Amino acid sequence: MTQYIADIDHYNQVIARMCKARRLLWIATADLKDLYILPDGAKSTLRNQAIPFLQVLRDLLKKGVELRLLHAKEPGTAFREDFDKYPQLWSKLERRLCPRVHMKIIAIDSEVVYIGSANLTGAGMGMKSASNRNFEAGILTDEPGFIDSAMSHFDSIWEGSHCKTCGRKDFCHDRIK
Repeated sequence: MTQYIADIDHYNQVIARMCKARRLLWIATADLKDLYILPDGAKSTLRNQAIPFLQVLRDLLKKGVELRLLHAKEPGTAFREDFDKYPQLWSKLERRLCPRVHMKIIAIDSEVVYIGSANLTGAGMGMKSASNRNFEAGILTDEPGFIDSAMSHFDSIWEGSHCKTCGRKDFCHDRIK
């Protein structure tokens, strides 16, 4: 399966799958904001029933899902306020900050990978209304070659393979190596 994902399908296809991760969820994104979703990842945008996506991440951690978050900059105030409501995230969420990260990769259980343009934000992932969400595009696939390549790329950055020769060390506040 290889699907072209655009606009609201980031929510309907990608977020819905993320919520059902069983073993592994790796997220690479340039930007993070206080993303809200429906509790079951349902295909809708009824904002008044929405919960913080961080609650979903906390619940995945409680189930033993390996959760890695690789991002480029510190998230905004609203995200940090939501984050502080879930102390399990402080102790169990594996997080790395790298100012050079601009890729958007989401690997789910090493079985499916999203590669595209959407940041982990409400506008990027399609949770905002049709008149407020971003125009985004990407590929969702279970093709082993794509999964292996995307996860290897993610892992090389996660492990700090590029840190020794990085030209942005002055901007890096969370050095990997």
